Amino acid sequence: MENILSFLSAIPWWGWVLIFFAIIAIRDIFFNREHTIKHNFPVIGHFRYILEGIGPELRQYIVASNRDELPFNRSERGWIYASAKNENNYEGFGTDQDIFSTHYIFINNAMLPLKLKEDHPNNLDPGFIACAKVMGEFNNRKRPFRPASIINVSAMSFGSLSARAIASLNEGCKEAGAYHNTGEGGLSPYHQKGADVVFHFGTGYFGVRDNDGNFSMEKMVELVNENKQIRAIEIKLSQGAKPGKGGVLPASKITKEIAEIRNVPIGKDVLSPPSHSAFNDMPELVDFIEEIAEATGLPVGIKSAVGKLDQWKELASIMAQTKRGPDFITIDGGEGGTGAAPPSFADHVSLPWIYAFTDVYQVFLNHGITDRIVFIGSGKLGFPGQAAMAFALGADCINVAREAMMSIGCIQAQSCHNNTCPTGVATQNKWLQAGINIKEKSRRVNFYFTKFRKELLEMTHACGYEHPCQFTMDDVEINLSDQNLAKSLAGTFSYHKEKVPFEGVHIHKNDPNLGAIYKRKEVITKEAETEKTTPHNKNQ
Repeated sequence: MENILSFLSAIPWWGWVLIFFAIIAIRDIFFNREHTIKHNFPVIGHFRYILEGIGPELRQYIVASNRDELPFNRSERGWIYASAKNENNYEGFGTDQDIFSTHYIFINNAMLPLKLKEDHPNNLDPGFIACAKVMGEFNNRKRPFRPASIINVSAMSFGSLSARAIASLNEGCKEAGAYHNTGEGGLSPYHQKGADVVFHFGTGYFGVRDNDGNFSMEKMVELVNENKQIRAIEIKLSQGAKPGKGGVLPASKITKEIAEIRNVPIGKDVLSPPSHSAFNDMPELVDFIEEIAEATGLPVGIKSAVGKLDQWKELASIMAQTKRGPDFITIDGGEGGTGAAPPSFADHVSLPWIYAFTDVYQVFLNHGITDRIVFIGSGKLGFPGQAAMAFALGADCINVAREAMMSIGCIQAQSCHNNTCPTGVATQNKWLQAGINIKEKSRRVNFYFTKFRKELLEMTHACGYEHPCQFTMDDVEINLSDQNLAKSLAGTFSYHKEKVPFEGVHIHKNDPNLGAIYKRKEVITKEAETEKTTPHNKNQ
């Protein structure tokens, strides 16, 4: 034994390195049955898999330029990070965008911008923009709802996102006056930090389902009565990432708390069916909407990705004839979003937002009922220029998902579906979540929304308008091709949006729909109005 130990101790360090590589080579050649590269190129073949594993990070931070990456490039992420940190989000030396690329948009400014009167609300709060329409007003719902912000947090459920991420978003929405859509995972304690809430459910009916997985009106009424912050209800027909497929929450993400909120078993993947069991066709959908609205008193809307238009036309026809139906419609772009999906669905199924929205809006425009509906856009619209384009097309509000995630620290690692999100945003791993400081991240959400609205409002005033709802389709042009470099949205999509009945921004202390806005304006902090001008690093 002493001889063996003496022999081993006499081996130099480089000898141990050679022995280590020899063992790996023997394993690769004689025992490897999975990887051809490792068998044919023992030892050095491992470097191929190492580089493949860190490839996304190398491309993101070293290889790709500021405008190369998808779904959000470095410049877009940098603007969000700078805005959320309340830092200088300006850029110098002109744009580095390819302004002649297809689908590039131009916003036509007025020769003389709009001048605001001294007592105008935006002189007190330059980031204040409420929705010009009221959800549920036409259908005389018992509790109509005017969103206090035209930019809000889109449907992202507790389960897909972590508890600390949801709490940060909700507290940030409270500070910013925005609403927070729950996503289809049910109403969690982390959605109850003070913001207005849009309760969203899909085919799994999580949070309002019975023990057999069917929709329960009794639970819906109980939920609304016990949580007055729920201001509207959204029925998800499909989402842009995977329309017609249904969703999956992996068992690895399901904690005891999530199982209780969703009323699902723990330790198993939770599957959302591709279709609803509560209704089968458009007439039944309209009946379902009216039943929920009558039972809860709240505005009820639908969310959907868009492909074929036959059923949209049927829905519009029913609404025109019966004066019943959804109070708001959220159009989700086929670009995909926070929901994990097979590439075949995310890449090819359903239309991108701009085509989806214009197709659907025209259907309701042709039936003369766009004034009855609050149209909400959802699909990479979390930037002022894109938002201005959306309002010109007919949107009344915008929901942001991935952009809101970035405001609380998301770095686009694209590991949402693996429960390994390095920033703790899209994981149930307690260690990874621990890095989220809720107080600090909620401030960032507030700053992102405030700066977003302020910049959008400045663009609106530059075009001579008081509110983004006044944008027309002739105010925005879009590049089409070499032969026809740019056309207005009206010329491109062959319609004009219906004029929104907007008379001006007013603050009414006694108006229940605007009370929250008035209170928000009374508690504006000096900190939120102050812009830092120090240099910054835009990347998280």
